[in-house]
Amino acid sequence: MKQLISFIKKEIYHIIRDPLTLSIMLILPVLLVLILGFAVTTEIRNTPVAVFDRSKTVESQRLIDKIDGNAYFTLVNNLHSESSIEKSFQKGECKLAIVIPSDFGQNLLYREKTNIQVIVDSSDPNEGSTLCSYLQLVIAQYRKELINLQSHSGAINTEIKLLYNPQMKGMYSIVPGIIGMIMMLICASMTSISIAREKEAGTMEILLVSPLKPAQIVLAKAAPYLFISLVDMVLCLLLARFVLEIPVLGNVWSIMLLSLIYTLSAIALGLLISTVSQTQQEAMVTSGVGLLLPTMLLSNLIFPIDSMPLLLRLFSYIVPARWFIDPLRDIMIKGLGFGAIWFEFLILLSISTILLFISIKKFKNRL
Repeated sequence: MKQLISFIKKEIYHIIRDPLTLSIMLILPVLLVLILGFAVTTEIRNTPVAVFDRSKTVESQRLIDKIDGNAYFTLVNNLHSESSIEKSFQKGECKLAIVIPSDFGQNLLYREKTNIQVIVDSSDPNEGSTLCSYLQLVIAQYRKELINLQSHSGAINTEIKLLYNPQMKGMYSIVPGIIGMIMMLICASMTSISIAREKEAGTMEILLVSPLKPAQIVLAKAAPYLFISLVDMVLCLLLARFVLEIPVLGNVWSIMLLSLIYTLSAIALGLLISTVSQTQQEAMVTSGVGLLLPTMLLSNLIFPIDSMPLLLRLFSYIVPARWFIDPLRDIMIKGLGFGAIWFEFLILLSISTILLFISIKKFKNRL
């Protein structure tokens, strides 16, 4: 029994001397419960909505206020022409647009059926169908309130028009997201062991006595992985287009430019992990555990970010995949150009620059 207790004490001391293992065991369950508890939800809230009100009556304004007043939708724009509807979708200002006909108020007054056109961004089919259900529920509540107020009301019929993915194929939304997740995990995981491998193998001294500066060593480590990552990206796009039959409607060069800066940010993140890790195992665990969940949960890959608490929404700003998956969907499925994704490109460029700078500084401090 004494020998068993001695070995138990030895293992306890070993865990205590390893701060990474101890922190993972104590902190990770708490973080997982908090993140998954708040992030894993099928509700969609604060969806941006644009309205083209041709009626401009008291009844139509009541409907607009009803839509804007619930937690599912947020009115972001009052449109004045049909041409502005498509522009609003292309700019990403709205995910749902409502066209109220000019005879809306009159038809409700005389108990006649009226048709409302609902235009939905169905590039994500699950989100599109959910938004349609939410809107029909709001309209039903509005008509019930109108009957209670006026003792009568005409029927309201919704004519739904699906944009970008009229067949409602789930792969249209999932495949670009999977590409972003795979590229992040592969790039960061592979580069995270590059410098750690040199430390573990004992060859770091050779690098330190070489005439290369720390910045040159870090960039030399990144260059081969960047090239391989771009080859992987091309292969993923070819599989998506010709095997999975996902449309690529936008400019391919815009996709490659966006992919270049995204993979660079993933590689820079992996290099940062590598510079602060002492062993390959430590680097792999850190990159795997630390990147998988944020990439899956905080990038609009599965769960909508707009429905999450403010703290998680703020944290998602530093997740590179958030600034890649949605623009990739916009280019592939919506056929948008670089002008629609320039902001996300600048964000990824800033993230890459900051991560590379920190990696170089961390590597320099270890000289």
